[in-house]
Amino acid sequence: MTVYRKHLATTLLFATILAALLCGVLYLRPGLAASDAKAAVTIDNYAFGPGTLTVKRGTTVTWTNKDDDVHTVKSDGGSQTFKSSALDTGDSFSVTFDKAGTYQYICSIHPHMQGKIVVQ
Repeated sequence: MTVYRKHLATTLLFATILAALLCGVLYLRPGLAASDAKAAVTIDNYAFGPGTLTVKRGTTVTWTNKDDDVHTVKSDGGSQTFKSSALDTGDSFSVTFDKAGTYQYICSIHPHMQGKIVVQ
């Protein structure tokens, strides 16, 4: 019985240490989970939808053109600049936002098309 209790105590101690290490890694490196985050913007009927998208740092935003016309996604000021090539129907373009801030963007072919990414 004593051997069993020692084995059980050692196993519980090992499990506790392992859990503490895992929690410590996740606490100290919160960006690991955020880097896997994804968000989508649809281009349709000469508009970006949603017009304003709020995401966490590390999120990759993908724009997909579902319109019959060609469009682009081009940053309109701000610290992070990005510009897609011409996106035909079904084409996509992605940007990962690593810094907090507000990022305005337009379609450079149709400048009345405007959108905003808010990164927290």
